[in-house]
Amino acid sequence: MNGRSEWAELFLSSNGRLSRTPFLIAAAVLIGVATLYEAIANHVLHLLTGWFVYPPLMFSTVCLLSKRLHDRGRSGWWAALILMAIVAVWPQPEHYLDFVFSLVILWAIVELGVMGGEQGANRYGPPPLKPVSI
Repeated sequence: MNGRSEWAELFLSSNGRLSRTPFLIAAAVLIGVATLYEAIANHVLHLLTGWFVYPPLMFSTVCLLSKRLHDRGRSGWWAALILMAIVAVWPQPEHYLDFVFSLVILWAIVELGVMGGEQGANRYGPPPLKPVSI
């Protein structure tokens, strides 16, 4: 498998499992792309181009979250709740309900960014990290 297909698999497929370090790197890339777009696009440009930028960005985010959730033994459908919370508070929380969404994001950070994956195979496949052979 070459590097290009691994990146495509990472951002365009929700099947399988993903360990913590590649998840954090890919999440940083997606957050960086969204932040850069928000910084560059003015209001008019944002209204015109946002329809082309955000759908692929959200799709990649759901794929990435699903794989990491699979590694934790959870259904990929939890990614919908996490994405809804991110959309609700982006770029900054403004309403009283955003506190609840912030708690969802905090849970996701701990669950997906801090805790390790399940040991051994689960219903989503074998562990993403290969054992070291001596």
